[in-house]
Amino acid sequence: MAQVATKEVNIMICGVGGQGVVTMSELLGSAAVEDGQRVKGSEILGMAQRGGRVVSSVRIGGRAVAPLTPETACDVMLAAEPSEVLHYLGYLNKDSLVILNIRRLIPYTVVLGESKYPDLETIMNLLSVTGVKVVTLDATRIASDAGDKRTANMVMLGALFGSGRVPIRVETIKSVISERFGVRVAQLNHKAFDLGYDLAKSAL
Repeated sequence: MAQVATKEVNIMICGVGGQGVVTMSELLGSAAVEDGQRVKGSEILGMAQRGGRVVSSVRIGGRAVAPLTPETACDVMLAAEPSEVLHYLGYLNKDSLVILNIRRLIPYTVVLGESKYPDLETIMNLLSVTGVKVVTLDATRIASDAGDKRTANMVMLGALFGSGRVPIRVETIKSVISERFGVRVAQLNHKAFDLGYDLAKSAL
């Protein structure tokens, strides 16, 4: 069992429908429980079936009783879609880590002409103003290297664990992944997880 976290670790995962945001949060929550951690969490789903906004909050350890991460209290933010991070800058602080997938998935509001999509340079400049540390990766490309681009969310999850900021054993999260998926899919997910893990570990 991992050492029980005495201070809560607040993790936020943001993206759009179809990127596996909810799956990541469910796996993370289950692994936290398996390792004997206190855990609270919630998801806010937009029009997910149309690629709408999805954000999940997972609070591990400490004395947190509310499921939502307070503003300025996010320790790690996983942004599965790069522009989505801009909606949650107020949750970051100077010690936060942002793991940013640079592969764009244009939201339906942009397609409909209801909003504009910022370029990556603008996104990075806005993040730099906050003073946070940022790890960038192309999760879709890495997932394709692992054998299936649909495992991009596992690349992101692996990068989270590679950051060393999660009080959960790698063995536990991999066991939870194996229980969730069949043998073949679990093997692909483990490979994608390992690639994300190694990238983040070498970047930090």
